[in-house]
Amino acid sequence: MIKIAVAGATGYAGGELLRLLSGRTDVEIGALTAKSSAGTKLIEHHPHLIALADRPIIDTTAANLANHDVVFLALPHGASAQIAAQLSDETLVIDAGADFRLKDPETWVKFYGTDHAGTWPYGLPEFPGQREVLAKTKRIAVPGCYPTSVTLALLPALTAGLVTGQDVVVVAASGTTGAGKSLKANLLASEVMGSISAYGVGGTHRHVPEILQNFTILGATNPTLSFTPLLVPMPRGILATVTAPLSPDHTVEDVRAAYLAAYEDEPFIHVLPEGVWPTTKSVAGSNGVQLQVTVDQAAGRLVVVAAIDNLVKGTAGGALQSMNIALGLPETTGLTSIGVAP
Repeated sequence: MIKIAVAGATGYAGGELLRLLSGRTDVEIGALTAKSSAGTKLIEHHPHLIALADRPIIDTTAANLANHDVVFLALPHGASAQIAAQLSDETLVIDAGADFRLKDPETWVKFYGTDHAGTWPYGLPEFPGQREVLAKTKRIAVPGCYPTSVTLALLPALTAGLVTGQDVVVVAASGTTGAGKSLKANLLASEVMGSISAYGVGGTHRHVPEILQNFTILGATNPTLSFTPLLVPMPRGILATVTAPLSPDHTVEDVRAAYLAAYEDEPFIHVLPEGVWPTTKSVAGSNGVQLQVTVDQAAGRLVVVAAIDNLVKGTAGGALQSMNIALGLPETTGLTSIGVAP
């Protein structure tokens, strides 16, 4: 049995980790921790997790997280580094926050305003060669939800030389769980329902440097990105529309062939049949990624639409997928690409 602790168990990401873990027979769920809600029971925060309803929430300390095989850190940005530094090198520590995603310290300080804690192996198995990296590590940085959708949308085009990474434009809509459980006026039901709003506009969103870092790893030189995230009135899901100038002499047939070839062996990524477009409902509750690709001939641009569940493939599912690889388990254990619909 794999003994697992979840720090930040009362939040959305922590709850999703517990939902996915609860269906597994090869794990033992150990300590469930949080800060402000220590002393409560899990059912007060996640009433859907009936099997764990009476489990107590204890304080998030290194001592409470010790003596586990795996520790998930589903904590606010900037909170993981101090805890992680106190955990054993033999413990597999998986950070669902941003603390260890970025490589450049100056970029981290610019977007997050605190000291850079370092860089861990990136928990996106679909990156070329990344499964080999994850299989040999005890520290994993889970990607952000927007970077997961945008990176997977453009990966085949970058690696095949269909685009250069210059002048990439992304408009991505996300459900409200992407903002976490913090009480904010713009997340009240009366503000969100029946309305769509933009935020983090003009290159200010914290996921921008992570996306650009990924483009560079995939072969882009000095990539540029215009990213506009949208808050939409649904609890979960991301629909990202990604466009970029298509390199000369490439047809839509070339593009589609490149995407099918890149993802033919990926268990969770599905390039949909021509004419079928991704929807967030189709991937809700799953670790699946649905993609459709075409070419805007008049504009000379590649167009890719990607749908993921921000809480599963965008956070908890991606974390478990990486955990499976790091522990030498079948990658798909405890995960599905089948969504819940309608």
